[in-house]
Amino acid sequence: MVTSSRAGQDGAGGTGWLERARSHLGQADPVLAGLIAARPDFDPRSWMTELPAMDLFGALLFQIIGQQLSVAATRRILERIEARFAGRLPSAADVLAADPATFRDAGLSWRKIGTLRELAERLTDGRLDPEVLATLADDELIAALTEISGIGPWTAQGALILALGREDVVLPGDLALRKAVRAVYRLDHLPAEDEVLAIAEKWRPYRSLATAYLFSAAYEESSGARPGAAEHGQDPAAGGGVRR
Repeated sequence: MVTSSRAGQDGAGGTGWLERARSHLGQADPVLAGLIAARPDFDPRSWMTELPAMDLFGALLFQIIGQQLSVAATRRILERIEARFAGRLPSAADVLAADPATFRDAGLSWRKIGTLRELAERLTDGRLDPEVLATLADDELIAALTEISGIGPWTAQGALILALGREDVVLPGDLALRKAVRAVYRLDHLPAEDEVLAIAEKWRPYRSLATAYLFSAAYEESSGARPGAAEHGQDPAAGGGVRR
């Protein structure tokens, strides 16, 4: 599920940043211009108020949980994990100290538990430094994270948005986003990842916000708010992506 950058909006003057980004996207892409005009009160960060505060590890935990799952299933598992850690998300050290069965009982597969523990190990033994990771360019950070088995581009891209507020991220492997692109751009086929990336080129440097609008449109269609377009929509950082 994609939102626009928290850091970008807050650090660049909040509403002023959002208006500049909307103006840029509307001029660059007539299809997005229509989506933006139809949603004058759209807040790309609103769904995040329903989630606990997340650092990079927490965002990756959230993304790992959400691989191949619906938004509802992802949030149920997240709530069970929080309940096992006194109402908060576990840290990397918490994960390593806990019995792996704790996460299995919460609903995670053994494969996801293995991925989570390997990530936690790298963040605690110095192979990965969160402060250094936060300074890396998007591609470099994604490359560092995807060295871990079970973390692919979709998982890393969502964490860039959730934890680091990166403004120019798109998730081309997300099935819900591909369906949203097909509906909004009136394509006669489900676009491949390369097609999504080609369409998204004109959205730079605000691809995170553009993607947020597409997910919003997809969600409205699937919930019946606007009949007849996307087959379904999902929070871009909360699961359902076809890629890890």
